[in-house]
Amino acid sequence: MDIDQIERLKPMEIEQRSFEIISQEAGDAIPDDERAMIIKRVIHTSADFDYIQNLCFSENAVQIAQKALKNGAWIVTDTKMALSGINKKSLQLAGGEAHCFISDEDIAQAAKEQGTTRASVCVDKAARLGRPLIYAVGNAPTALIRLYELIRQGTFRPELIIGVPVGFVNVVQSKELIMQTDVPYIVAKGRKGGSNVAAAICNALLYQLDGSRK
Repeated sequence: MDIDQIERLKPMEIEQRSFEIISQEAGDAIPDDERAMIIKRVIHTSADFDYIQNLCFSENAVQIAQKALKNGAWIVTDTKMALSGINKKSLQLAGGEAHCFISDEDIAQAAKEQGTTRASVCVDKAARLGRPLIYAVGNAPTALIRLYELIRQGTFRPELIIGVPVGFVNVVQSKELIMQTDVPYIVAKGRKGGSNVAAAICNALLYQLDGSRK
């Protein structure tokens, strides 16, 4: 390798070139509809083309999510990492906010008292907000399990669930539970996912909404 072979590109040019490479390598495998930019941004984040098959969308999930964001829905994440990755400027332009409750003192106390995870208690706190929410899970299957329980009870119904936790314990099962509900979802089937993937999906929805970074 010669250093002269390195492409000298500005940050946004790097992103544009990356998407060109993704499109070239994926060919016709990526659906030619509103899901395309979400799948491509997840691949861009992970360099993993398996998401073409793994990323599952409920019917009209993208349109439903974008309508919710237009109406000022908040995004709640299960990790600070996912929160930090969301483009706050684009979200604010849509009238929304992003939150993560995992480090809140009341969450730690409630989790200890209940003998459960903080991620699970965070879902309860989000439900008490009483406002339209998109819930993005990139790490904790217990958050998806609690979402499923509250949905079944009829006490919480997010506008969209982004279910992409990564790992081995209850990860696959928790995603399958969400796909059994009637709540709109974007889910990465199997073990793959992560907070970076959750943030990438949120940003893809926002960028499609404001027309930026096509």
